Amino acid sequence: MIRAILFDLDGTLADTEPIHFAAFNEVLRSEGIAIAREEYFSQLIGYNDHDCFAAVLRENSQEHSAIASEPHLRELIARKTATYQDMIRDRDVMYPDAADFVRECGARFPLVIVTGTLRTEAEMILRRANLRELFVDIIAAEDVERGKPEPDGFIAALGRLGFLLRLRPPIDPSQALAIEDTAAGIEAAKRARMRVLALTQTSPETDLSAADLIRTSFRECDLDDILRRLSRVS
Repeated sequence: MIRAILFDLDGTLADTEPIHFAAFNEVLRSEGIAIAREEYFSQLIGYNDHDCFAAVLRENSQEHSAIASEPHLRELIARKTATYQDMIRDRDVMYPDAADFVRECGARFPLVIVTGTLRTEAEMILRRANLRELFVDIIAAEDVERGKPEPDGFIAALGRLGFLLRLRPPIDPSQALAIEDTAAGIEAAKRARMRVLALTQTSPETDLSAADLIRTSFRECDLDDILRRLSRVS
């Protein structure tokens, strides 16, 4: 029995991964580094800003003398944040049918966003789409020490639900449905012992095989059918 639904944001509800990619490349240009679109979408998607920059600098350290110190990473993240927020400020970035599906879910279940993006960015996107009030809370990059594929964000989300809603009995992880679009997100949710619906909006289906259910988009998502199918998954 599902009692809560936890949504990823980038690449799941919002078509923002290409914008993140562009913002990363704009900042990395000052380091003498350019990442290819294929590299980003096959190796870096699903990770937070800190882990993306750290991985790219580590990979390019010998060629470009890039320094992946924490102060340097914080400076890059701040520049990328400003660039990205400027890019999305006046744009409708929600996927078709995503808002309708969130509203349907919100009428029946408590919802939480679990994202590797910053809280200000998540708030900006959700408020522009008139969806923020449907989510009990947002677990963002700054709320956990370790990002996906670590399970920290999903574990924190259930803890926050229990605290804010005072649910009795508490929601067991197996009663939570995570909706994701990347292998890293699926791994995080599975390590938190949750059910997972994956959408093939940013990753091929072969990369998402660990999910309980896979759909191409929210247009193919019928909530009652999803719940029935999950009830048969042991």
